[in-house]
Amino acid sequence: MRIVQKFGGTSVADINRIKAVAQRIKADVDAGHEVAVVVSAMAGVTNQLVEYCSSVSPLYDAREYDVVVSTGEQVTSGLLAMALQSLGVDARSWLGWQLPVLTDGVHGKARIESIGTDEILKRLAGGQVAVVPGFQGVDGSQRVTTLGRGGSDTSAVALAAALKADRCDIYTDVDGVYTTDPRIVPSAKKLNKITYEEMLEMASLGAKVLQTRSVELAMNHHVRLQVLSSFNNEPGTLVCDEEEIVEKEVVSGIAYSRDEAKVTLVGVEDRPGIAASIFGSLADANINVDMIVQNVSEDGTTDVTFTVSRGDLERAKQAVANADNISCREIQTDKDVVKVSVIGVGMRSHAGVAKTMFEALAEKSINIQVISTSEIKVSVLIAEEYTELALRSLHTAFGLDAA
Repeated sequence: MRIVQKFGGTSVADINRIKAVAQRIKADVDAGHEVAVVVSAMAGVTNQLVEYCSSVSPLYDAREYDVVVSTGEQVTSGLLAMALQSLGVDARSWLGWQLPVLTDGVHGKARIESIGTDEILKRLAGGQVAVVPGFQGVDGSQRVTTLGRGGSDTSAVALAAALKADRCDIYTDVDGVYTTDPRIVPSAKKLNKITYEEMLEMASLGAKVLQTRSVELAMNHHVRLQVLSSFNNEPGTLVCDEEEIVEKEVVSGIAYSRDEAKVTLVGVEDRPGIAASIFGSLADANINVDMIVQNVSEDGTTDVTFTVSRGDLERAKQAVANADNISCREIQTDKDVVKVSVIGVGMRSHAGVAKTMFEALAEKSINIQVISTSEIKVSVLIAEEYTELALRSLHTAFGLDAA
């Protein structure tokens, strides 16, 4: 079996952890598997490197920034190769330019275009472990690029796709994907399997287990992902095609996102094109809008409510206020909100999910401010103070509590 393994920053936090990772890799090599490994920088290193760049120049050259911040993963890959060699495992490190991992030229958030695999496949077939630094590549001008924060997950999935690996194992500090945040809902249970679509929704809604971009890449290339803990030997969660899951739950998980802010335009003129004007001004300011609701009043005006990320709130308010063709009586904003979502591919064939959700929240006197739906998700915006109560209530209402 050909396996790509990815170890995050906490998994390689220090030399002892790197040695422990080497032992884990050796066990898979001894079992006869071909193994390629993608590593992150040691915990805290990337933040320090970013700080160095900012200290030298607040308006730094993005190309040189990539040169600096990519070194964290380079150090880890070399150290892990040494640790494997000390255990008698044939191993070598490969930097992004050596494979090469070819990317576009958008420094700081580059996208992978192709990965060279001819030489690495020969080495894997000969029993050598390839240790590849995540997060980095090289563009058409032979400049080092980085993929953005969390990019090592994307590196691992892209490498697994290029190598046609049987599986991509993501080792982190959690032992799998849970039905909701176990820190808030102690009865949350670990899922054995979850579909790409469900994982994509959960990742985009605040679940920190996997990076959204990596899940999307895995889904597009049908790379089977497994989320495991590097701190124990417990089985993890497999992220796979829907066809691999025989018994599909109606709801697989409850996710939440605190990165929400609500904007309401009160008394907007109710005329054709007003929505295009509002959201066009936000698009021009590169502000992503999430949830939208519109209420028409009897006096011929309308109230338009939408949500943006908290960091974009002030810019969103300014964009709308400064637009020439938008007038309203008042612009109201609220940062004390949270988005709670129920997710499950089983919703496609089962009615009543929204009803169950709304009734569970009503029983706890939790007011719903905005609603949005998709084929496998129902999301509501509520006051942030009710986050824990809402999660626990919905988790129980959909029968997700551990037995």
